[in-house]
Amino acid sequence: MSSYGGKRPPSSPKIKTLSTKAGLEFPVTRIHRYLRQGRYSHRFNTNAAIYLTSVLEYITADLLEMAGNAAHANNRKTVTPRHLQLAVRQDPELDKLLSNVIIAEGGVIPYIHPILLSSSSEQR
Repeated sequence: MSSYGGKRPPSSPKIKTLSTKAGLEFPVTRIHRYLRQGRYSHRFNTNAAIYLTSVLEYITADLLEMAGNAAHANNRKTVTPRHLQLAVRQDPELDKLLSNVIIAEGGVIPYIHPILLSSSSEQR
């Protein structure tokens, strides 16, 4: 039995994953494995997996930040699929990226055509 209480001795080297080396939270090795298993190419450099992981992490962080702002605007503390839908449809770049995506329980974005908003006296 070791005197360290189940921990590594202080002289042992710390384990560094690719994610910690790259400063990312998402798992780089898992993305690399998915790239290899997907058979998109014969070979993949580890840098490609790091780059793709960082892009995915950036998009996710941006989306969650905007959804959190939408939840805060609606006086809610929990982000729901409705807030994700509002965040995606309000940002032109994310809207273009996720144009064919249906977010379950997201609802629709309220929109009234400008012609219908004109006063009734102008129509007569």
